[in-house]
Amino acid sequence: MRFIGKEQSCILKMLLLSTSVSFFVMGTAIVSLPYIVRNVLSLNAEYYGFVESALGLAAIIGSIAAGLLTEKMKPGKLSIVVVVLGVFLFPAGIIFLLPTTAITRYIVNIISFCGMQIAACIFSIFALSMIQQRTPNHLTGKVMAYIATISMCAQPLGQMVYGILFDKFSNAVFLVLLPTGIFVCMIGLLAVNFFKSLEN
Repeated sequence: MRFIGKEQSCILKMLLLSTSVSFFVMGTAIVSLPYIVRNVLSLNAEYYGFVESALGLAAIIGSIAAGLLTEKMKPGKLSIVVVVLGVFLFPAGIIFLLPTTAITRYIVNIISFCGMQIAACIFSIFALSMIQQRTPNHLTGKVMAYIATISMCAQPLGQMVYGILFDKFSNAVFLVLLPTGIFVCMIGLLAVNFFKSLEN
């Protein structure tokens, strides 16, 4: 706690950012897309199964992309990745304001959430890598366990909150998706200076 809070306060800030992103992104991705497919769009299990497969593939692509960007991705650019996460939620919400078919909304939401999944994987991998780089070997296990615990707690909390929100706004899911996109974009913009400071 002393190491994270005082000696390397940037790790604490990174932890808070990762937890915030995990709360909004994982809460939205895990709860909203299945809910939208089955309850809002009233599509059958085949469409739901394709969604799960697409998100899994997007996670793999995101992991591969993170490996390919290792040399090019500087800490200062991580704020852009967070903003991109939020931007991907805008089409998913806006499509419900337009007079389109259920299939069109389904396709737009798949593309949006897959894009968000790819960006989330890239951010998570680089964030964890940066934390490990700033942690001495004898504390790596303890620090990573602490970070994993906090992040894991944020995910079910986010899922619970978004489950309540989508149940309440089932007839207007854009009222959940669009504000979430705005919040995530704001997190990315507010973190610009922080990420740039990590380059020094």
